[in-house]
Amino acid sequence: MLTAILALTALALVFGLLLGFAAVRFKVEGDPLVDQIDAILPQTQCGQCSYPGCRPYAEAIANEGAEINRCPPGGETTIIALADLLGRDPIPLDAEVGEEKPKMVAIIIEDTCIGCTLCIQACPVDAILGAAKQMHTIIESECTGCELCLEPCPVDCIEMVPTTEDIFHWKWPYPDETSAETKL
Repeated sequence: MLTAILALTALALVFGLLLGFAAVRFKVEGDPLVDQIDAILPQTQCGQCSYPGCRPYAEAIANEGAEINRCPPGGETTIIALADLLGRDPIPLDAEVGEEKPKMVAIIIEDTCIGCTLCIQACPVDAILGAAKQMHTIIESECTGCELCLEPCPVDCIEMVPTTEDIFHWKWPYPDETSAETKL
């Protein structure tokens, strides 16, 4: 009995050491530039930039396959931050992808919801909670305001409302270069 316990302990130790070595030896490094760009993007996963999410868009920017002005949810602030990071000149938001809007969150009108689950399937961040043939609700803290749930809803029971600005979501406005020059 003691021999079996010692043998299993020895095997566990050997396999643990092998797994630890393999984790260090075969570690896949990510591109730090892609990580920095992805951190600047708003993480709405809305696809308005014509990429399936913020990470693929960040990879395209890092590989110089996409311009920095294709993110309507991020708007001008994101474009300026990306330009600063990459050493490029800021350019206006591409009108082809949309226009900058204030941060929005979806709400479901409970009396109208029929529980079809089409909005749940369309939500890229799983911010909608509900079951088939039951009323659905939005988890506001998870909703990114991407508007992807609006189109599939057959009864138009989803509305987008501006988020209330509180201390946790407020940001300093990015300084305007022209206003800084006029003060000098």
